[in-house]
Amino acid sequence: MQTPPSRAGGTTARFVAPGTLGTVVAASFGFALVQLDVTVVNVALPAMGTALGAPVSALQWVVDAYTLSFAALLLSAGHLGDRFGARRMYIGGFALFAAASAACGVAPDLAVLAGARAVQGLAAAAMLPCSLALLNHATAHDARLRAKAVGWWTAAGSITIAAGPIVGGLLLGAFGWRSIFLVNLPVCALGAALALRLPEAPRHPPSRGFDLVGQSLSALALAAVAMAVIEWRPLGPADPRVWGALLLGLACGLGFARVESRSARPMIPPGLFRHPVFRACLAYGIVVNFTYYGMMFVLSLYLQRVLGLAPVQAGLAFLPLTATFFAVNLLSGWWVARAGSRAPMLSGALIDAAGFACMCALGAHSPVWLMLPMFALLPAGMGLGVPAMTTAVLASVDRRSSGVVGGVLNAARQAGGAMGVAVFGALCSGGDAQIPAGLHACALIAVALLLLAAAWAARAVRPAQPRGTEAAGAAAQAEQGP
Repeated sequence: MQTPPSRAGGTTARFVAPGTLGTVVAASFGFALVQLDVTVVNVALPAMGTALGAPVSALQWVVDAYTLSFAALLLSAGHLGDRFGARRMYIGGFALFAAASAACGVAPDLAVLAGARAVQGLAAAAMLPCSLALLNHATAHDARLRAKAVGWWTAAGSITIAAGPIVGGLLLGAFGWRSIFLVNLPVCALGAALALRLPEAPRHPPSRGFDLVGQSLSALALAAVAMAVIEWRPLGPADPRVWGALLLGLACGLGFARVESRSARPMIPPGLFRHPVFRACLAYGIVVNFTYYGMMFVLSLYLQRVLGLAPVQAGLAFLPLTATFFAVNLLSGWWVARAGSRAPMLSGALIDAAGFACMCALGAHSPVWLMLPMFALLPAGMGLGVPAMTTAVLASVDRRSSGVVGGVLNAARQAGGAMGVAVFGALCSGGDAQIPAGLHACALIAVALLLLAAAWAARAVRPAQPRGTEAAGAAAQAEQGP
């Protein structure tokens, strides 16, 4: 079928393809950096703990300070990107990320390091929804092109999530733990240079405003619940500080819901959570991040503190994750473009569950090669499911709100990741001898959650339409907006 001519006189395909490619590269670059700093610190945690005199419960804050501020501020970042321009916010995010990384690299103690990590999370929040908004705008004319572009975008983030422990191990072995933050400075400069070449996505009159009260309540709710979970094991479940943090988190969460329901211009689009596809995809994304981020934290401790591997060896043990993520993410984009999101999402969740089930075979003296099957299954499942989930969400919302909807989705996913680190870390925080038993408990929890997410997605996400119907729907979508 021939593509309609563009106003510039050429075909739409010829007019859009170069700009689309540049947008995919620039958007994927920022997403890769954001995701890299989620996991790059994991393999360096034991070295940080030794240098800074910090226990496991304190080290969890090095990870969660980033992911919690990232999650809490994604909603507002999506709004600001829609209002002031996605490209402007994206470039500003690179600048702030570089400054926070420099602060992490020279931090004299754990408190300063955790605070700088929180600022990194703020910068990441400015970058991620804007990268997705730029990508969605560049591919809005073609649903299949969007599916493939999201596959590449997700592949970049997934590869760096998997490569984080490898990069961290190599940098740690050669230059020390501070280098894992300082290396971000030239990377941010390159990312900003790529973003400067992009055209700005159209700004839209904001239908929702920046809600300082709602933003503050959501941030406090996340931080309080994470603190309760992280400190539950060291302080004991009966400690009033644990219960106080839980009650504070619950109160702030209820307060946020009340503020949103009464606001004339709420942060979250009205009716968004009543959309069955969005709800199912949101739950799916939370579960995937909860299980994966939590298990990467635990496996980094297991490899070094139980199996006794050096940081470089522990980082290289994660190598199979990277290659599998890259190949499967691209396969997912191809599959979604031809068959829809439902089948890849279900397949991804079930493959992930099989990978976590394999972890129950690990013990205190297991050979590293025994981890290879699970290190192939986990990225295969996540690589299939996450691009399909993202594409399903983008196709179900108005593209004028893609920034804020992307913010809601990724805020929930990052919050899920932070809670995964907190919960799985708590299950393994009773000393090095507790780590194998805690690993088994975490694996079983992950299997159960993934099966529930798969069942929900099977009910909510529709099977692919016949090709003729799909083409007609894509044409209507290109005219009216997703």
